[in-house]
Amino acid sequence: MENKELEKQKMHITVEIIEYMSHAVVSKTIIRKSTGTVSVMSFDEGEGLTERIAPFDTYAQIIEGQAELVIDKETFLLTTGSSIIIPAHKSNTIKPNGRFKMILTVIKSEPS
Repeated sequence: MENKELEKQKMHITVEIIEYMSHAVVSKTIIRKSTGTVSVMSFDEGEGLTERIAPFDTYAQIIEGQAELVIDKETFLLTTGSSIIIPAHKSNTIKPNGRFKMILTVIKSEPS
């Protein structure tokens, strides 16, 4: 995972910020603050993220392609332009459905 933020005060085409890499998941930090992060990720066909539990809410938005997100054993099919909030402290898995790109936004705060 790359830790360098994108250049500020410069326009970016979100889907072009990151490219696909064969047999890999690639991540690039858009912005990183003590209060949270915004990252863009690309997933090659067959690549995903294994089950995990995050201590904060995470906003996931598909910007190209489609993927299945499983949150506490409930499956959601997300396609280009769709999004979902993954609640803090809930198990979640990202399963590929072909190549796809997504934005993940994590807000570090006390749960409400």
